Amino acid sequence: MHSTLKMALAVLALSLAIPVSAPAQQFPTKPVRIIVPFPAAGAVDATTRILAERLSARWGQPVIVDNRPGAASNIGAAAAYRAEPDGTTLLSCPTPTLSINQSLYKELPYDPAKFVPITIYATLPNAIAARIDLPANSVQELIAYAKANPGKVTYASQGSGTTSHLAAEMLASMAGLQLVHVPYKGEVPALTDMIAGRVDIFIGNIYAGLRFQQAGKVKFLGVADTVRSPVVPDIPTVSEAGLPGFVAIAWFALVAPPGTPDAIAQRINAAVVEALKTPEVQKRFLEQGLTPVGNSPAEMAAFVAEETARWQKVIRTAGIRLE
Repeated sequence: MHSTLKMALAVLALSLAIPVSAPAQQFPTKPVRIIVPFPAAGAVDATTRILAERLSARWGQPVIVDNRPGAASNIGAAAAYRAEPDGTTLLSCPTPTLSINQSLYKELPYDPAKFVPITIYATLPNAIAARIDLPANSVQELIAYAKANPGKVTYASQGSGTTSHLAAEMLASMAGLQLVHVPYKGEVPALTDMIAGRVDIFIGNIYAGLRFQQAGKVKFLGVADTVRSPVVPDIPTVSEAGLPGFVAIAWFALVAPPGTPDAIAQRINAAVVEALKTPEVQKRFLEQGLTPVGNSPAEMAAFVAEETARWQKVIRTAGIRLE
């Protein structure tokens, strides 16, 4: 082949390659927005702001947290879903947005499976908490008590379709129990009524109930994770305590709009993983009872698929549906 032609082809190949790699190499060239589909001051908002600080310092660009609450996270998720897929708009969300809502609602303004995964950045184990005078001090005793009193044991939730609701339904299904659902508008009123003895149990995140457990106002019967929590190492997992396979953890994820190039997703992942490894971020997460994760996009996709299947089964078995 003539040398001039070879050179021309080489230049053409190089020019075709540049548009693919250059955006990732230069990312970001403008401010980045992370949508949080909940009000400010919640756990998702707080952790997102911690990450935003680190990412802004690394990238030399403002990283803005944009709170878009409403409709069980669906409003914020839809806004992120429609955003330009260039990596400058991201969505920070908990378990329901990606793994639960599609089974609860007839229609969603977004397809959770089409978001581009970045990473699961933190997990938060749930625990089965009980009123202090409930005549059961372990998961096995709770199951025995509920079977001896069918339709009389009550459980509080943060509201219909929330993780606390679904976790209790999973407990009822796996153990063959008849439990009575008492929905509340949030975690605080649910815990308050359990402390007052108006409801029997509540399955919520360990951190929320920890101070009440330490004060002797509630008791933890089991941790709903695959391993014991370092926060309460003496409390066995629910699997250890007599119900193998019971897992109901909360997790927080970062995703990008559909169509975001893989190279950009990988670059964002690397920055987030680096932030999660810093002692400052780890300390601030652990203070909130969170375990930093930072898995790869592929690992996140596999994890979310597993979680989606788990909660879909629970929702179908319980016959739960929201409008």
